[in-house]
Amino acid sequence: MTLRDLLRRGAARLSAAGVPSPEVDARALMLHALGLSPVSLLTRAASEVAPADEARFEALIARRAARVPLQYLLGELAWGGVRLRCDARALVPRPETEWLLHLTLEALSTLAAPRVLDVGTGTGALALGVKAARSGAQVTATDLSPEALTLARENAALNGLEVTWVQADLLTGVTGPLDLIVSNPPYLPDADREDVQPEVTHDPELALYGGPDGLDLARRLAAQATGVLVPGGRLLLELDPRNAPAFAAELRAQGWTADTAADLTGRERFVVAQWGAGL
Repeated sequence: MTLRDLLRRGAARLSAAGVPSPEVDARALMLHALGLSPVSLLTRAASEVAPADEARFEALIARRAARVPLQYLLGELAWGGVRLRCDARALVPRPETEWLLHLTLEALSTLAAPRVLDVGTGTGALALGVKAARSGAQVTATDLSPEALTLARENAALNGLEVTWVQADLLTGVTGPLDLIVSNPPYLPDADREDVQPEVTHDPELALYGGPDGLDLARRLAAQATGVLVPGGRLLLELDPRNAPAFAAELRAQGWTADTAADLTGRERFVVAQWGAGL
């Protein structure tokens, strides 16, 4: 069997299993399984596949057809200027969260040595993305899960970046002053447990669900943030587009200056708030 034939067979199997982007995923798995570059896959498309390579690829296709997340199978992904190992210890960083990193760096642009906290860090994506872009920043990250923090530390070592990692429930035990708090907290309403993509069931539930309306963690975090942010300090959150505008309104009623920002598809996903001064 040629590489081209094997790739088509793998994509067909993923399509039959309901994988959303079967051709893209099959190609990524082939590159990974056979150690090929995109160019070599093109130039060798008509080459015969060794039995060991075929077996390795087919094993990955079988796991992806079972809806194991692609990032788990590839082991690493490039995200926000850093490399991240991904596995079941933490939520796989989503592409939309890279815009939260962009908003964070934009908010820090006028500060020479900002003090930044990433709450619920998971893989460490946001904390490491900030540190990679702003080497002079003092970056701390918290997570309730010791397994997630172990993964985050591995990712820090992978990228050669120094971040302070703290096991904590949101801001419990964290002291200020802080210039900015950023978080992608668990924000799905509990009712969503009944209707999620199969891949999501591989993520830790601790990182997904935020109570009846999805805002339990965001509310607790905002209440704690007022005690550690400097006057004019920022709070940036990624939330469900279904409730981000409502939460921004809640913050305004509590004395924050707050607004929403859209993701790249136009959905109001992010809350950008400031404590004690106007945006």
